[in-house]
Amino acid sequence: MDQEYYLELSENPVQFENASSVNNVFFDEANKQVFAVRSGGATGVVVKGPEDKSPIAFRMDDKGEVKCIKFSLGNKILAVQRTPKSVDFTNFIPDFPHLEFSHECKTKNANVLGFCWTNWNEIVFVTDQGIEYYQVLPDKRSLKMLKSQSINVNWYIYCPETAVLLLSTTVQGNVLQPFAFKNGTMSKMPKFEIELPMVPKPAKISLSERDIAVSTIYGQLYVMYLKHQSRSTNSSGAEVVLYHLPREGAFKKTHILKLNTTGKFALNVVDNLVVVHHQSSQTSIIFDIKLREPDCAVNVHQPVLPARSIHPYKIPLTGYLWYLQVKLQPTVNLLQDKGKLMDFLLRRRDCKMVILSVCSQMLDGGEKGNLPVIATVFDKLNQVYKEYLEAEQAYTVALESGPSRFSSSYKRPVRTQAVIDQSDMYTHVLSAFTENKDVSHKFIIAVVMEYIRSLNQFQITVQHYLYELVIKTLVQHNLFYMLHQFLQYHVLSDSKPLACLLLSLESTYPPAHQLSLDMLKRLSTANDEIVEVLLSKQQVLGALRFVRSVGGHDNVSARKFLDAARQTEDTMLFYTIFRFFEQRNLRLRGNPAFNPGEHCEEHNSYFKEVFGEQTLMKSAAV
Repeated sequence: MDQEYYLELSENPVQFENASSVNNVFFDEANKQVFAVRSGGATGVVVKGPEDKSPIAFRMDDKGEVKCIKFSLGNKILAVQRTPKSVDFTNFIPDFPHLEFSHECKTKNANVLGFCWTNWNEIVFVTDQGIEYYQVLPDKRSLKMLKSQSINVNWYIYCPETAVLLLSTTVQGNVLQPFAFKNGTMSKMPKFEIELPMVPKPAKISLSERDIAVSTIYGQLYVMYLKHQSRSTNSSGAEVVLYHLPREGAFKKTHILKLNTTGKFALNVVDNLVVVHHQSSQTSIIFDIKLREPDCAVNVHQPVLPARSIHPYKIPLTGYLWYLQVKLQPTVNLLQDKGKLMDFLLRRRDCKMVILSVCSQMLDGGEKGNLPVIATVFDKLNQVYKEYLEAEQAYTVALESGPSRFSSSYKRPVRTQAVIDQSDMYTHVLSAFTENKDVSHKFIIAVVMEYIRSLNQFQITVQHYLYELVIKTLVQHNLFYMLHQFLQYHVLSDSKPLACLLLSLESTYPPAHQLSLDMLKRLSTANDEIVEVLLSKQQVLGALRFVRSVGGHDNVSARKFLDAARQTEDTMLFYTIFRFFEQRNLRLRGNPAFNPGEHCEEHNSYFKEVFGEQTLMKSAAV
């Protein structure tokens, strides 16, 4: 059996032809760009990114080896570091001179370790003695100091998503000092210490830049520490320790990811999953920090899925850079616990069709499909569905309350693929399931009713087409007694479409007619529909009695009833209906005759033809 690969490389990698002639390659995480630098006389640079339709290519004077090169946000200004003391800048803004200018760090005897763009015109120099925060003035070809901070720095890591810079300080390097940048301001966040593994004396261990990563997971900033266990400890292997780093408040160790092996590792975060690559086995494992025990200070996690290699890929002799992607379909067979599988899938980006396929597979097992498990899955889906409906409703209420109460920061809730509504379930799962001849009708009814129960539990209005599925299945198998009970005890909620469906079943199940009328009466807003139903069944007197019972007989259309009476070809019935409306006219207007606007001339002529003109009522004496 082929291995189930749940990790793959993106279909459109960043590709460089003649990669052998490239002297240096730099990756800019903020802009997701790769810089290929070729030296020799002038320095040639090609910049590519996965989203770029065409690469950016330019040449620079060869002023020495390029140590770091990055565009500011939007490719407006290029920054290049060639020496430990300064950074060179070039404008790429249209209509600005394409000239280079340079800026030296201000701290005496300091060496520039690197730099980070925090905005299109704001940059941070990181030196071994601190940080210098500048505003770049492209028109003046100069930099303006915004703020600086003196601190001994071993190395640094920058998270462009949150504009948070992490500095490693102290001899062991395990005290980390974060700084946050926003709109020209720099904020010093509380420093924290990474717990290093215990080693026997006199050996010492220090924190390496290679063992730290910073990323946003489920909207929160985490520092990830790859903790290698010492050989002297009786440990099961290395682990990744996650520290939550809030904007305000103290940092906290929140998660430990057990790798259960030793060796060299690399980390990625893909679709809010922590992916750990193991070099010697050439396999990867994934962790989902939301799959955890509640109310635990520190959650210990095992891999969600068994270790697997990334899907093999044939690589020609060119340079490549890929995005790593998670394939969800193979995870279905690797996670046997359906509740856990659903928790995992609901948090993924492209999950809808995989979730619906899981539901279909689960139901196609017939009685083998455990109904309590199916109920759990429905509840998980409808909880997400309900949360979205509530957010949408809150947004609508806020919008309708007017500008005084509606904040511009209040954004319309995004409908993610995790929102599986009734239409999705009906179209992709239940409609085909109810037609499955290999599954018993009892199980079909139980499953659909279980879905309806779940919707009711989350106070979601059930759409009539789900009730129709139940009714059609019951009728198909002649389970009229069960249909009667479902309606009698209001298991199936009243609605006009449902009442109409019941009416259509009268020829198969005669009591359905009365059940339909009873339902329409309970709806109270369906009086017109009841009248139309009764008239269509030629129950003209019954329709008239109903109109009188709800007090609508003074406003009802005479022509509609007279048309229906004529169609019965019962002359005495027509006489009765005609006489009723004559009496109504007399009572309301003092004259039994019909007004021209009522368009009853044809019926008036018919009455005179059959019963004689002398039979018409006379006006009341004045």
